[in-house]
Order: sequence, then C-alpha cells, then structure tokens
Amino acid sequence: MIMNKKFLFFIASIIIGLSGCSPKISSNFTNPQSTLSSNEKVAFLDVEDPLPENLIKIGVLKFQDSGFSTDCSFNSLLNKARIEARKNGANIVKVTNKKKPDLWSSCYRLKIDLYSYNGDVSNLEQYELKLD
Repeated sequence: MIMNKKFLFFIASIIIGLSGCSPKISSNFTNPQSTLSSNEKVAFLDVEDPLPENLIKIGVLKFQDSGFSTDCSFNSLLNKARIEARKNGANIVKVTNKKKPDLWSSCYRLKIDLYSYNGDVSNLEQYELKLD
C-alpha cells in the first residue's frame, strides 16, 4: 500500500515537472478560419511594425512564464505562435505587448494578435526570425 502511494507520487511529480517546463499559453480565438498549410507564409510583426489594412482578427495569444519555463526566447515563442496561427487560419502574427526577461522572469512574456490577410505577407515590413 505504501509502495503504491510512493509510485503515484513519483508519477505525478514527473507529469508536473514535464508540463511545468513550457511557457504558459492562453488563447482566445474569436474568429478562426480554415487551417493554413505548412508551406503558406506567416508574417511576424513586432510591436513597432505597422499592420496593413483590411484584416480579419482571428484571436489573441498570451505567453507567460509558468515559473519553471524553458525554451521561451522571443524566437521560440514566435515559432509557437506561428503553429497556433496556421491552425486557426492566420497569416499575420502581431506582437502587441512584449516584456523582456528580467529579474523576475527568465522568459519573454508576449501578447500576440493573430490576423488573416488576403495580400502577400512577404511584402510586409516584418521581424525576421533568427537562427538559434
């Protein structure tokens, strides 16, 4: 009986430990569209980059530190945002709020709006992901 409790505690600790290493992602998709294929381009607009006209807002993503987060650099979070954008039919990832790592967190904390745009996203002024 005691061995069962120790085993369950061990398994629960592993599950909590593994899930605690990722940044916390919250999302609110108000207008999802058809999924985009992996070869369709997605533009990354940083805080200062202007949005084009005639957009459809798909939703909002928030990336926060879970307390034990790893793999939460700016580029890494944008890659995660691109995956969510494609799933929900967005081809523009617009960072609207960016908190850099500081004394309280080793992670970037981002608020991102996702949009669908009918134009060519490669013509937009945008942030280019850097290779890690």
